Amino acid sequence: MLPHAQVPESRWKKRFLYLFALAVLLPASLALWLVGRFGSDVPVDHVDPVEHFKYGSTGGEHEMGFPYWIWRALPEVCSHYLPGRGYQSLGMLYEKNPDGSLKDLPVGTSKRRYQGVDRVFVNCAVCHTSTVRSAPDAPPQLVAGMPAALFNMKGFEEFFFRCAADPKFSKEYLIPEIQRQGADLDLLDRLLVYPVAIAIMRDRVLALKGRFEWVFEQQEWGPGRVDTFNSAKVIFNFPMHRLDPKELDAPADFPSIWLQRPRREPRAMELHWDGNNTDMIERNKSAAFGTGTTPPTLDVRRVRRVEDWILDAVPPAFTTMFPVDAALAARGAPIYGQYCAACHGASGRDFSGEQVGRVTPIAQIGTDRRRLDSYTYTLAVNQATLYAGYPWRFTRFRKTHGYANMPLDGIWLRAPYLHNGSVPSLRDLLEPASRRPAVFWRGNDVFDPVRVGFVADQAEAGGQHFFRFDTTRPGNSNAGHEGPAYGTELPEADKAALVEFLKTF
Repeated sequence: MLPHAQVPESRWKKRFLYLFALAVLLPASLALWLVGRFGSDVPVDHVDPVEHFKYGSTGGEHEMGFPYWIWRALPEVCSHYLPGRGYQSLGMLYEKNPDGSLKDLPVGTSKRRYQGVDRVFVNCAVCHTSTVRSAPDAPPQLVAGMPAALFNMKGFEEFFFRCAADPKFSKEYLIPEIQRQGADLDLLDRLLVYPVAIAIMRDRVLALKGRFEWVFEQQEWGPGRVDTFNSAKVIFNFPMHRLDPKELDAPADFPSIWLQRPRREPRAMELHWDGNNTDMIERNKSAAFGTGTTPPTLDVRRVRRVEDWILDAVPPAFTTMFPVDAALAARGAPIYGQYCAACHGASGRDFSGEQVGRVTPIAQIGTDRRRLDSYTYTLAVNQATLYAGYPWRFTRFRKTHGYANMPLDGIWLRAPYLHNGSVPSLRDLLEPASRRPAVFWRGNDVFDPVRVGFVADQAEAGGQHFFRFDTTRPGNSNAGHEGPAYGTELPEADKAALVEFLKTF
């Protein structure tokens, strides 16, 4: 038996250990658990560069990301704001898993575990991937790097803005739908994490809605187009309702992004439709703002992986789906050399030419000027403040007075044509504006190999309704790129030969 004097000391030690556990160990353990639960920042990575392009993160999930299960539930809860079933009705593309089921996320979205929640937002591929079919009953072929000719960006934005303003954007509607879809939410997720996330996301989207109210007032862009630089003005808090009306209604087609290396070497081309920047890295970081990034949240390492891939990515050949008449194409080669090569390159891989990647004044090219006027000197000055304090601060943005001459790699997959997508096929582009279609339909991925463009004379097919494109609307003019210098007065046989040669690009 211990001496009587040692008993209080033993009790004191036990009490100290209890107090130590309560005061130090338990809080430390809780802190470690909280850090592990809510402190992670882990994107889903992909080894294959094309998979990374399609599903890799640019960093936009940090501030703009929707919690994964909210993203999944919204098309069901707010289905009345969609033109059809799910995100597919906005032109988003779902690939299949090996077992034939659809992937849980569409091409052009990425997932990142951040602050204890899996978050989803768009990446580069949402604007630069689409599908093409050789016939109405043929399976669609997904092509990474081509313009997203099916994606309705305006409809995508308006869906979230309208849904956030709806009473159904609440835990009472979303959490039951999330549970119905099979989410295995734990007690903390159900009672705290997701209710808080829903409230935060609603507030954020409604705040953005107030800044993007001008979008609702613009005419419909239709699939494959976006008003890029008016959206950029929101970043700098431009008073959108006080802008010169000539700056608005300026949608332009999404571009292809293949073969970027010859666009910067041996000489830097003038990039964007109006040639407002000659630095590919600046152009890419500027584009990343459209995927929800900000200077502090940009995932530089993963964006660089995309940049490395697009340097040498090549478009699929026309002959992967359709034949080319070699003899007719050979007849078209010298015609192309005479009328097109100086501005558009010697071929689909040789971009040499005196005016390739250089801006042609608007008075000469004569195409719709809305996109040109939407990019102002004031915006260029403001863009020079972006990334201030970073090694890659913007220094190359400038105001121009025309449109840049583009190389024509993969031109067959870049329909419709002109910067605003106002001419449905290459064959139509070789006609004067008065003989080009005044109205046609966009959003069909069935390809017309004769005229070289997507089928555009059908308002609907297979139960799908396409977008009616009216060239008389502001920003939609199909004028320009016409006259003797542009081949629109060639004989019919020469036009056919020229189009055949362009198929080899």
